[in-house]
Amino acid sequence: MEIQNTNDNTFWLRFASAASVLTAAVLILVKAIAWFFTGSVSLLASLVDSVLDGLASVINWIAIRYSLKPADKEHQFGHGKAESLAGLVQAAFILVSGVFLVINAIDHLKRQFVIESEWLGVGVIVFSILATLGLLTIQHTAIKKTGSIAIKADSLHYRVDLLSNTAVLVALMLAAWGWPQADALIAIGIAGYMVYGARDILTEAVNLLMDHELPDTTRQQIIKIILQVKGVKGVHQLRTRRSGMTPIIQLHLELDKSLTLEAAHQISDKVDEAILDQFPDADIIIHQDPV
Repeated sequence: MEIQNTNDNTFWLRFASAASVLTAAVLILVKAIAWFFTGSVSLLASLVDSVLDGLASVINWIAIRYSLKPADKEHQFGHGKAESLAGLVQAAFILVSGVFLVINAIDHLKRQFVIESEWLGVGVIVFSILATLGLLTIQHTAIKKTGSIAIKADSLHYRVDLLSNTAVLVALMLAAWGWPQADALIAIGIAGYMVYGARDILTEAVNLLMDHELPDTTRQQIIKIILQVKGVKGVHQLRTRRSGMTPIIQLHLELDKSLTLEAAHQISDKVDEAILDQFPDADIIIHQDPV
């Protein structure tokens, strides 16, 4: 993740979340019109996916603005976990919609539903693919600069949407060429992929809410940074977690027992600065142990 200042992070979080809401609104409108004229169940699957993307984007938009609020008396570690709560809601939306799509697809298979105006649907899906690619580009930049969990979850929605749109494009073209059953079968495949994506969002959101440790590679990087500071004898009881964009790092610093309190404090300050150089948004607590 690139090191950026807080103002830059805030801009990209707000910009990416707003772009997501706008894109979802446009896609819902055009897909609803196309589904009304075609009756395609795979297009309905893509429409439902876009509706969920829109709901998730609105939730993210609200959650991100709340998570960016500074720490206060009641929330001294900030409001970053609002992003994780938004992720749980997104996962629930996806699971429910997956079941809905499977039921509708099976019904269409039984009734041998005939698709109409297939090429209108094709045009709408091509437009949807281009719009989604544009949004994913914005989200990729925002994730690279901020590491936001909420934007990552939202981006996963739209990556699924991109794949489902491609699948719907294939289904509509096959239907136009005389194989309408492909429409419902591909809709079932889209539903399965949506549920699979929900698992990743659910796992990451629960891990953050349960204060899961940062990855081992990150923990080893922190230890390496600490041990490179002159005067540090060792480190133990390193505890880490994440709240929104903020890594929370707590540790016991081993220092020579003959040091004065002032000298020990100066070394601790250097450790703090060294960690912040690599993790500029971190919340760090250091306890000094004489050895």
